[in-house]
Amino acid sequence: MVQHPAGIDGAAVAALAEERIDWRFKGMPSWAFGLTARELAERRPNLFDDGFLGPLVVIERPALEHNVRTMAEWCERAGVVLAPHGKTTMAPQLLAAQLAAGSWAITAATASQVQVYRAFDVSRVVLANQLVDRAALRWVAEELARDPRFEFVCWVDSVRGVELMAEALAGRKLARPIDVAVELGGHGGRSGVREVTDGVAVAGAVAASPGLRLVGVSGYEAALSHDTTPEALSTVDGYLRRMRELTVRLAREGLLADVDQVLVTAGGSCYFDQVAAVLTEPWPDGLRVLPVLRSGSYVTHDDGLYRRMSPFGRPHELTGGETPFRPALRAWAQVTSRPEPGLALLTLGRRDVSFDQDLPEPQLLRRAGGPPAPLESCRVTALNDQHAFLDVGSGTDIRVGDWVGLGLSHPCTVFDKWQLMPVVDADGATVVDLVRTWF
Repeated sequence: MVQHPAGIDGAAVAALAEERIDWRFKGMPSWAFGLTARELAERRPNLFDDGFLGPLVVIERPALEHNVRTMAEWCERAGVVLAPHGKTTMAPQLLAAQLAAGSWAITAATASQVQVYRAFDVSRVVLANQLVDRAALRWVAEELARDPRFEFVCWVDSVRGVELMAEALAGRKLARPIDVAVELGGHGGRSGVREVTDGVAVAGAVAASPGLRLVGVSGYEAALSHDTTPEALSTVDGYLRRMRELTVRLAREGLLADVDQVLVTAGGSCYFDQVAAVLTEPWPDGLRVLPVLRSGSYVTHDDGLYRRMSPFGRPHELTGGETPFRPALRAWAQVTSRPEPGLALLTLGRRDVSFDQDLPEPQLLRRAGGPPAPLESCRVTALNDQHAFLDVGSGTDIRVGDWVGLGLSHPCTVFDKWQLMPVVDADGATVVDLVRTWF
């Protein structure tokens, strides 16, 4: 396992700026139809005064850049490498920024996501999933043969899965074997072998398959814990130590002899501090380990789930109680109705924002001709497909036509609702770029 950052085709990413804007992209001003994304951004239009149609979700550039830089610097200090989960954004421009900051690879969850990455020539991909689909396996094998620079690894968690992979690759001339890592899970969790002994059995099956190469151990600690209580954090630590146990066991039994450096990877966006601490503890002499985090949501952080759960959102010894990550997503919706006292309807709904973890959080009020002001004593109580129900506190002046700025929770279910997202400067209104997503 080499440690240098992965690459991406910068020209292909830059070419996204030449895509022409039209009716396919919701929220875009009609005067921009026919312009390229680059031409629109060069005009520096105002989000509220220059014809954009609400609702809109925007990316705030200063927070985005801060988060990318902060995570890269922290990983370097912690002694781990980062393979951010690209499913959060599926935005090649943002993946390029993460790679430019030193990311070792980009993580995917599905074969289709890997195809998007390869369209932009991402040179190292971690598929954090089992891959037993015959067509997908053969495509991966073809990519490995076509591009000697391409590196790929996926998970295995059963002897049957190994057999299916071997059957799909049988009779094909392989340029290189497909790299796999044994996934360790936990009782009540998601995928992954439940016991270390089961992991050894799966590794043995890999060793007997000429089309596969065992390169390490993988896992996902957040499938086993969903809180930050001492008990929850202890569960995470215990799981990570079982990952270490499996890695050492495989090495001692000679099942990792084909690799110079063993891949050990975990780390979502909630417990990556614990992952780094456990995986960088000294390993037995002669066992060289590359600890890889796969956190993804840090890139935009949020105003909900990760504000509560991220090590950089809660008091923690590594940050001195600060909050280094900043929420970089904001939704803007207009007040369209005040049908009764205490209730306002906003032009924003389930088709526009996430709602699987928390409802949007009203934070700012913007009235025509004025700057945004803090919005207090209001909360979103429900979402319809295209409406948000805003409970308006007594004495709060909200009028039809006002704009409400909302913080969002769980960025992974925001980006998939937008094909083209404005990026705004520090003033929150000047559009300086457009980010294209591919879901």
